[in-house]
Amino acid sequence: MAPLIRPLRKPLLSLSSSSSSSSKILASQLEEQQRPRISLLNPKFSSAQSPRTYISEMRRSTFEGNLLRLLRNEIRYELDRSPLNQPVTKFESFSVDDRPGEKWISLTRKFGDKEDIKIEATMPDGALPGPDSGAVDAAEGDVNLHITLIVNISKEGSDNVLEFLCSAWSDGLEVEKLSIRKCDNVLDKPYGGPECKDLDDQLDDAILEFLEERGINDELAAFVHAYVKNKEKTEFIRWMETVKSFIERKVACRIQSVYLRRSTELSDGKLNNWLR
Repeated sequence: MAPLIRPLRKPLLSLSSSSSSSSKILASQLEEQQRPRISLLNPKFSSAQSPRTYISEMRRSTFEGNLLRLLRNEIRYELDRSPLNQPVTKFESFSVDDRPGEKWISLTRKFGDKEDIKIEATMPDGALPGPDSGAVDAAEGDVNLHITLIVNISKEGSDNVLEFLCSAWSDGLEVEKLSIRKCDNVLDKPYGGPECKDLDDQLDDAILEFLEERGINDELAAFVHAYVKNKEKTEFIRWMETVKSFIERKVACRIQSVYLRRSTELSDGKLNNWLR
């Protein structure tokens, strides 16, 4: 019987080997089917990108896209509501320096042969309710804006500077303080002088006449208000344009980075198995 049993074992062993090989092929096919597929048009996952990373990038892209849309809409609204005026460079005898990107403007002129006058005006830094408005109306924009003016008057051959601190309202100019300082500002805390409202009325009027003679008057205050109003809007639009450009560059850099990564993966053949 032994010779008969021995030949029968060979087919059984052969059948067992064939079954094992088939199982390996089937397991390989199942593993292949379970792998996530990639679409080049919408690469949901890549070999170097997890689902969590993908979701994070999608959220960031959505946020940036929404922010860009809001900025573009706001810029368009501001320009449609009232176009920007080209800044003027002269007002009467004063030269005007817009100082783009800053919260100040400068006006300069010469008075006579030896006097140099420089005025620095802030953006609006305060407000009072308008003459015909109540508290509710004032909150809606019917207000009298305050602008600080710093007037420096220097004279050739003198190391002293007359410095006037003024309040420019839309309807007039007020002098708050008059002080004398050195050109080189050697004193840390020089005496600033009394409040002009505490001075004798005749002396206060004389100070106003001194400034008016040099073109520093109610008309200048009205000009500064109109100029600063336009500048404030210009700076606001410039700020939005700067933020928009920064985000657009950031988005462009990320798109370029993704493109380069995809190109590298394709060139290295890392996607061959995924695209069968």
